[in-house]
Amino acid sequence: MKKAVANTPPEVGATLQRMRLERGLTLEDLSRTAGVSKSMLSQIEREKANPTIAVTWRLANALGVNIAELLSSEVRKVDAIRMLEPHETPTLPGGHSGYVLRILGPMELAGKYEWYELTLSPNGELVSSPHDPGATEHLTLLHGAMEVEVDGVKKKLKVGGTARYEADKNHAIRNTGKTEARALMVVIHR
Repeated sequence: MKKAVANTPPEVGATLQRMRLERGLTLEDLSRTAGVSKSMLSQIEREKANPTIAVTWRLANALGVNIAELLSSEVRKVDAIRMLEPHETPTLPGGHSGYVLRILGPMELAGKYEWYELTLSPNGELVSSPHDPGATEHLTLLHGAMEVEVDGVKKKLKVGGTARYEADKNHAIRNTGKTEARALMVVIHR
């Protein structure tokens, strides 16, 4: 005897909403992190729309789960220690500007506390527009040579040193050396 196969797609709305709320994310937070419109997220959560595979993949990555977990209505037991493999760490490549930004912090904290590993190639730079009012950045140089510029003021970092600065102003981080430079960056939003 054959097992009956469901003829309807999985209802991911309740699972998506549960995962979003467990992480303390608003629809807007998840929309920004996943690159999916807020109205689409709302429709998915209310079971008015089913996401495409691409949207499901973006949502799963933003929530830090695999697609199967998002498509399942099962509540999974949380591991005491959750490990991320190197290939699971989201990365923002800025190849044209000579930077790679690895997102080390969990997506559910985006917009509150964020931390990154910043790698700059020689002459590479990460130029940023002002963040939200009261935002600060903390940049610790691990290797190489970097300078930070905030509102036209420039300061060079020493290896092991940390620059703390207002990130609600125009700011830039540049590699001033002849080799690759690496730093840890923490962004705190107020």
